[in-house]
Amino acid sequence: MNVQGERAARAAREWIGTPYRHQASRRGAGADCLGLIRGIWREVVGTEPEQPPAYSMDWSEPAREEVLWQAALRHLRAKPTGQDEASGDVLLFRMRAGSVAKHLGLTGRIGAQASFIHAYSGHGVVESPLSTPWRRRIVARFTFPEEGE
Repeated sequence: MNVQGERAARAAREWIGTPYRHQASRRGAGADCLGLIRGIWREVVGTEPEQPPAYSMDWSEPAREEVLWQAALRHLRAKPTGQDEASGDVLLFRMRAGSVAKHLGLTGRIGAQASFIHAYSGHGVVESPLSTPWRRRIVARFTFPEEGE
């Protein structure tokens, strides 16, 4: 069992209902998908390792740079995408073929009722089924570092 992942999943559920706010990361006040992960980091790991620069809704699409993926690799622990799913895994999604990966979520439940928690424009922070269409969009899976890493 991944204790840090379980803590992250519990923390993420506390964010459900937080309104969607671009570039925000405050539970109850507002968050986007990166802000949700940043807020969970603060709750389960501690001080954020870096502050993201201002970013637009299209992220790094014009430059075709995987900025979000590179940042995740700097601060999270990469996991194989097709195995060892666990609650609290950070998921990185590519929303359209040929575009950069720019959506994040966190695994809530695993198994037949698999779900993920994410901040979704127009909906806020919600827990959604991790359905086949969403699974097809996952390009990377990560875990939060354990204390002391």
